[in-house]
Amino acid sequence: MIEQLLRTPFTELTGVRHPVVQTGMGWVSGPRLVSGTANAGGLGILASATMTYEELEHAILEVKGRTDQPFGVNLRADAGDAGERCDLLIQHGVRVASFALAPKPDLIAKLKDHGVVVMPSVGAARHAEKVAAWGADAVMVQGGEGGGHTGPVPTTLLLPTVLDAVDIPVVAAGGFFDGRGLAAALSYGAAGVGMGTRFLLTQDSAVPQAVKDLYLRHDLTGTVVTAKVDGMPHRMLRTDLVQELEETGAVKRLGPTVRRTLEFKRTSGLSWLELAKDGRAMKRAQGRTLAQMTLAANTPVMLKAGLVEGDTGAGVLASGQVVGVIDDLPTCEELVDRIVLRAVEELRRGSSYVL
Repeated sequence: MIEQLLRTPFTELTGVRHPVVQTGMGWVSGPRLVSGTANAGGLGILASATMTYEELEHAILEVKGRTDQPFGVNLRADAGDAGERCDLLIQHGVRVASFALAPKPDLIAKLKDHGVVVMPSVGAARHAEKVAAWGADAVMVQGGEGGGHTGPVPTTLLLPTVLDAVDIPVVAAGGFFDGRGLAAALSYGAAGVGMGTRFLLTQDSAVPQAVKDLYLRHDLTGTVVTAKVDGMPHRMLRTDLVQELEETGAVKRLGPTVRRTLEFKRTSGLSWLELAKDGRAMKRAQGRTLAQMTLAANTPVMLKAGLVEGDTGAGVLASGQVVGVIDDLPTCEELVDRIVLRAVEELRRGSSYVL
């Protein structure tokens, strides 16, 4: 474990040693991975969207039992119990609250009043401006190379526009996997990098070994962005199942969609009324159609089948394009150490070019 070698506005804000964030991936970012990242000096983020309230509290307590370092929790701002979950973070002294969608100003204010750092994810400069005006402490911006829900603009073009738009720390995500990427992001003006797929492919990740091996066999053309899974652009591994979904019409997808929706209701513990409330909130926040909201209920079940149960024939596997350049499974400590050391080497080398 190396000492702190880089000081940025993000490390100062959160109290972590290194400007490296392990993003909140559903079914992947559990206590073992989060604590492994935290103990390595980065910011590990629990993914709570696939957890019940009780499961989230248990996961927070488990992380605290594994590390005394800062960590975060990713929340759905449009969830019916978002306020209660924020209370949970406050109660247990969680350092960072990250959001896939922008939380309302009153929620941001409540968290900040209790010392919780608020870091929404954004996909455009105007979104960054909005949450910064509402009081967000930092933002994470993900370019189109990233896994999961993503947009069409690459990080190299999206990041500068966000940096020009706000004066709060910006964490860059989408396409990062090593120290060269961290050095490049810092040179752009970012305060750190966020990585998902790179942390999924570590020894501390609980993803089944057979699934990790499948990821490692994919090259730079091994991912595809499709809206056929949950109605929104979603980057994932190019598998037989995804190819089948791409080629199947809406009518043929209806039966499996209904079955997975019922399974999601069962595993989430939500009532039909709670599902309907979440659906209305999703429609207001994201402008999704009824069909898209129905598809969205499938995503957690399909991701769980692949990432937890290892059933790649029935599940989908979210992935960034960086999967094509990853060929090993280090521990979180080994990964963070080598990323930081390489970044420092590249930054020093680059500074030698200045006359």
